[in-house]
Amino acid sequence: MSDSEGAARVGYEVRGRVAVITMNRAPVNAVDFPMIDAIHDRMREADADRGVGAIVLASAVEGMFCGGMDLKMIRGAGGLGMRDFLNRFYLDTLDLQAKLAKPTIAAVNGPARGAGMTLSITCDVIVCAESASLGYPEIDVGVLPAIHFAHLPAVIGRHRAFELLFTGETFTPAEAKAMGLVNQVVPDAELMDSAMALAGTFAAKSPTVMRLGRQAFWRAQDLDYRRNVAAQVEMMCALAETDDFEEGLAAFAEKRKPDWGR
Repeated sequence: MSDSEGAARVGYEVRGRVAVITMNRAPVNAVDFPMIDAIHDRMREADADRGVGAIVLASAVEGMFCGGMDLKMIRGAGGLGMRDFLNRFYLDTLDLQAKLAKPTIAAVNGPARGAGMTLSITCDVIVCAESASLGYPEIDVGVLPAIHFAHLPAVIGRHRAFELLFTGETFTPAEAKAMGLVNQVVPDAELMDSAMALAGTFAAKSPTVMRLGRQAFWRAQDLDYRRNVAAQVEMMCALAETDDFEEGLAAFAEKRKPDWGR
């Protein structure tokens, strides 16, 4: 993807000592290969800039953070296609975050589903607008929120996590905060100001202490976590070879209920 194409999908701006990375793929910021590559590129750009002390990931699409993966991209791709995407989206994103010298904040301005939840939880901190909504709808389209099998139970407990992951029901930022899944819930009009204020607090710290401390924090948390995520990639690749996977995606594209072949 050319730089101009990347800039069209993912914007980049430095405000003071904070880099703001904005997803801009209307209508729902559906994540595909060019989108995730552009996000990674902008993260690396921010990390290389000595004038930047923190990073905010936001959306330029009004009232929408990220609706999930671009399902058209994975229809018919099979296990190999799924592996290629998830290696880049799950594992490369985790590895990049682990190497960053600067803290990352997700500013969630609207619905976050599937891949939108993944982009949020791979950041260090999540700030949500009050009108945002969160959820894992993959179960209803023949897919699974695989990375969240590794993440969510550790944060909110096994039984509550199972309910959210296997019902596909949405939940509010206030509910997410009560579960410990997000850090702050703020009025919509204050979202970016709140995210920028927190980013500014991080950016004012010693860059050396932040870099070493953040990397030590990630290493303390991620050994089993990354291994578990890699195992979920294998499961998703197997799922991508099944009839129900293709039926779920076809039903979603055709706006009908799936026939699970019972």
